[in-house]
This record gives sequence, structure tokens and C-alpha cells, in this order.
Amino acid sequence: MTLGLKLLKKEIGVAASLLLSCSGITAQINDPDFIYKISADAEKMKEGKFEPTWESLQQYEVPEWFRDAKFGMWTHWGPQCQPERGDWYSRGMYEEGSWQYKEHIKQYGHPSEFGFKDVINEWKADKWNPEAIVALYKKTGAKYFVAMANHHDNMDLWDSKYQPWNSVNMGPKRDIIGMYEKAVRKNGMRFGVTFHAAHAWLFHEPARLSDTSGPKKGIPYDGKLMKEDGIGKWWEGYDPQDLYAQDHAPSPEKNIHINWHWTNIGGVTFPDRKFTENIYNRTLDLINRYKPDLLYFDDTVLPLYPISDGSLKTVAHFYNSSMEWNGGKNEAVVTGKVLTQDYEKKAMIWDIEKGTPNEIQDHPWQVCTCIGSWHYDINVYNNNRYKSAETVVRQLIDVVSKNGNLLLNIPMRGDGSFDDKALAIIEKIGDWMEINSEGIYATRPWKVFGEGPDAEDVVALNAQGFNEGRINNFSEKDVRYTSKGNVVYAYVMGINENAITLKSFGKDDRVKSVTCLGSKEKMQWKKNADGLTIQPMKTKRIVAPICYKITLK
Repeated sequence: MTLGLKLLKKEIGVAASLLLSCSGITAQINDPDFIYKISADAEKMKEGKFEPTWESLQQYEVPEWFRDAKFGMWTHWGPQCQPERGDWYSRGMYEEGSWQYKEHIKQYGHPSEFGFKDVINEWKADKWNPEAIVALYKKTGAKYFVAMANHHDNMDLWDSKYQPWNSVNMGPKRDIIGMYEKAVRKNGMRFGVTFHAAHAWLFHEPARLSDTSGPKKGIPYDGKLMKEDGIGKWWEGYDPQDLYAQDHAPSPEKNIHINWHWTNIGGVTFPDRKFTENIYNRTLDLINRYKPDLLYFDDTVLPLYPISDGSLKTVAHFYNSSMEWNGGKNEAVVTGKVLTQDYEKKAMIWDIEKGTPNEIQDHPWQVCTCIGSWHYDINVYNNNRYKSAETVVRQLIDVVSKNGNLLLNIPMRGDGSFDDKALAIIEKIGDWMEINSEGIYATRPWKVFGEGPDAEDVVALNAQGFNEGRINNFSEKDVRYTSKGNVVYAYVMGINENAITLKSFGKDDRVKSVTCLGSKEKMQWKKNADGLTIQPMKTKRIVAPICYKITLK
């Protein structure tokens, strides 16, 4: 154990040994120790087959619904969309001199006078129609729908038992998660929720600061306000510290990305017991109220792991609860990021943000991505920086060929509406899926995921992922494969104008027929020692990427 870790344990007064997997110190599988253990007064973990240990959680089997679904869509939507100035707004608006800080002053005034809590009060979501959104996503081809339950901004978007700053008490004054859940079940889809709030402790640290120059120099932003400061204000009776979580010493290291994994001993002020237990209680409240099929965590492994045993208890609770809801069958999916240990990938689903590994994964996994900014950004719209529908479907194909699912976010304005450019992309994705989804749904990886320049290259992930830009370089030389029984689906990732030889088809792969999804044209093909050669179609009405359906004898 490092000296810094020993000092931390001594300071908190816990004798047990803490082993941190994320810093290269491997957590013990059978008997992990934690700084905080959930108290007897907290929400009760559902007892059952799964216990809160990695050894027990490795009994997990990925449900078939998730393996077959392949494509989900979600709404990464909340009060940070109201200013229409992009992701991480509730932090950036307090970072002196940043573009979001400047935009905030233009729209609302100085953050010492009008803070993020006041942005929440502006957020009314008057054009939000959950039934129409869910129906649109279903029409687009999504098999599961996911809604953001909270973000790093720490506001819960349901009738939260443990967070007064929620969407029923203020803002839209509606149970957003509850209304989404009803719409999703009505449409026969699987329902998921995403939980991001464990990092609010770090996320809002700039809210406690003040300007270092100018007319407002030294005047604190509103992140230091307390409940008693609200007398006579719109937020009277609410404690801003329940939202900002800044009633603690600031972290010595100011770079939030360095502190993100809770392992920067000496660099991060560790969350206290009150905050840690609150995150656990809110998560179980969310699970118990809405019985989701999928629970997404925007955390390295799990929320506050390995600080608190509440992380493993949450997973065990969810799995055991799912078995109770589903007649003894666990239908639950839990996702986490930066899973580096094989036992972690056996116990839950690895989620990669905006990236893809370049090999077939042994365990099912997921990519989460967005066509623009995670939270709505009017600048992305104005400057035409959305991903094209073709880029999205290329990524979907690439992911599915490697045993993964794609979870796609479409940015939504604060009022709950889509802009015209986003709607056009959604429509094009739906048109492509209507023709080509046979090679997506319920498929499994083939003997190889693909061939071509990208398949032969070494593709590295960066932290949570972040390597999806390479997809823009795909050409007709790049091919991806999926399979279903004796059928192999070959997706040509560029515009197929020339004959293509699929070298992955060896002498043992006896081809019976070749067709193209969406076309009645008879394909000209030949199997030889070099592979399977397919001549291009004469008609060009099929939108790329096209899919050759290859039936084997």
C-alpha cells in the first residue's frame, strides 16, 4: 500500500485496507475493502442469488434481449440543455473566461447573481412530448430506449426521495423518468436509465470560486450559498448544497479529468459519508420506482468505486430485483466505463464512450455516442457539425461486428424539441435500418469482424474510448461481417462502385447464394482461391453502406 493511501485511511479512521484497481493497484476479487460501508439506515439491498462481491457477480449472464437488440437510443437531456450551449454547462459557466462563462453572462448575468440553480428554474420543457419521442425512436429502429435520470449537475429527473432538487419539485415539475417509462412500456421496448451524479462532488467545485479580475472580482459565485440564504427567493426552503455538494474542502488538484477515477490520492478531496450514501440511496430509489431493464453508469467501473461498498451492493440489488420482477430470470443490464479487469467484464457490460476496440470482444459490450454535443449546443447546429446518418450506421455496423451494441443520443433543445437537422438525420437512419437491419438485429460475430485498412490497423482507445473519428475514413475497401445461422452479412462501408473480393471467405466456406438487402437485382459473384468476388450492382438506388447477404451451404 502506498504511503498516501495509508495516510488517507488514517485520516478517515478506517483500519481496513483499500486496494484501488483504477490506479494499477488491483482490487481483491473475493474480499474487497472500502473506505465507506453503507449503513443499516440506508435503502435495503435486495437479497438473493447475487451478493455484493465480484466473485458472486460473475455469475451474471447477459440477457438475450440485449444481445439481440444491437441498437438503442437515448435522451441525454436535462436543465443543462436550456441555455443551448453544450455539454458540461453547469461546470463551464463557473470557469472564468471560458466560452460558456461568457455565454452565461450574455444570457443570464453573472454567476454570483444567477447560478445554475436559476437555470433550473428557467427550464420548463414546454414542448416535451415523451410519447412522441419514444414512438419516433422506435420507428427509427431502436430496440431499447434510455433516459438520463441525472447528470453531473446533480439534479434528479424523477420524483426523487433523496434529492429535493428534482424535476417534480422545480423546473418542468413533472416526473420525466416516470413518463418516459410509461411510454416505453406502451411501445413494447426495453427501458433504461443513466445515472451520472456521483461526480457532482467534483463537478461543481468551480461554483464555489469567484472572478480573479474585473468588476466582480472576489465576489463568490452561488456555489457557496446555504439554505438560509434563500429566504424570500424562488428557491426558499431548498438547500443549494444539496445540488452543488460543495460544503467540503476543495480538491488540491483542479484538473477534473485527473481526479475522475477517485484514485488521485492527495489530489482529490474524497466524498464524505453523507454524499456517498446519498448516491447509493438515490440509485436504489430509481431502480425500485421504475424497474428499468438497463442501468448505465458514467463512472470508471461503478459510482464511487472503490470508495464505497454501495457500488457492488447496487449491482447485486438490481440483479436480484430483476429476478424477482421476471419470474426468477435476471433481465438486467448494468454498464460501466474503463473496465480493465476480466472479472469486471464478466459481472457487467463494458460501455465505451465514442469509440470502438478493433477486435471481437468475448463479452457483449456497448458504445455510447451522440450526433453532436451531449447536451444541446446551438453552435453545432449553426455550423453544421452533426454527424451524418451514414456515419452513424457505419459505426453501428462496426460495433455489431465486434459483439457490441450502439446507444445513440440525439441532442434535444431545453424545451424538449428536436431541430430540423437532427430530425432529418433520424429519418435517414430509420430509412437505412428498414432495409438493412436484418444483418444487425439478433446477429452474432462471424469468424472475423471485418477486413480492409481499418481492420488491419492497430486502433487504440483513449481513456473511456474516444477513437470514433476513424470511421470517417472508411471506404469500400473496409468491410464488416455479422452472422446469423448459415448466413453471413457483409457490409461494404463505402460506395461500392467496383468489384470487391472478400478475402475472409476461405476454401471451407461454401457459398450457396449472394443477394443484396433492399435490391431484387441478381448478383454476379464467383468463389475462388482468393475469396468471394462480387460484381457491383448495375442499379445505384441502395444507400451506402450496402449489405451483401451471403448464404452458406
